[in-house]
Amino acid sequence: MTGIATSALVGFFVASGIGTSTVSSWTDTPQTPNPTYSVSMTAYNALPEQTDSNPDITASGAFSDPDIIAARSRDLADELPFGTVISVTAASSSVNCGLPLVRDMIGLRVIADSMHPRKRNQIDILFDHTETVKVGGKRTNPARALGVCKGVQIEVVGYIDPRHMPKNQLELKIALGETTLAANK
Repeated sequence: MTGIATSALVGFFVASGIGTSTVSSWTDTPQTPNPTYSVSMTAYNALPEQTDSNPDITASGAFSDPDIIAARSRDLADELPFGTVISVTAASSSVNCGLPLVRDMIGLRVIADSMHPRKRNQIDILFDHTETVKVGGKRTNPARALGVCKGVQIEVVGYIDPRHMPKNQLELKIALGETTLAANK
């Protein structure tokens, strides 16, 4: 009977994460790598001429927040459903790719919008239409500066409910458990 009670308590502590350092060898399971995809990457702004007649709302119903939203081509809907959180992990060098100019502006992105049906194997990063970056001595919108990047590696780093969309990068990281408010004070 004592063995059953001890096993039950160890199971409770392991399941709850309490004291796992003393029983970690019992519970370690191989971590499966996060899915990665090689895609083309472009960018857009939430303007009627680049979206639809209601640029403030994405295809998922979320607000078009240029700090965290990305769109995906419709052929990637099964691999990247709405709510998928991605990270740009690498990019091959391509002639029209301005990724180094805007990399710091991308951060993590939530797939919450979709692209025109003619687009294939592509993601589109939403940028604020009022922001600019310096390119060759001139200021231009980050979407234009990015251009077309081919062979971009993206990694799925989590999922969130698009109905409860974080409002910024910090809230997104907290939702994924990557940081705490105390650590960012």
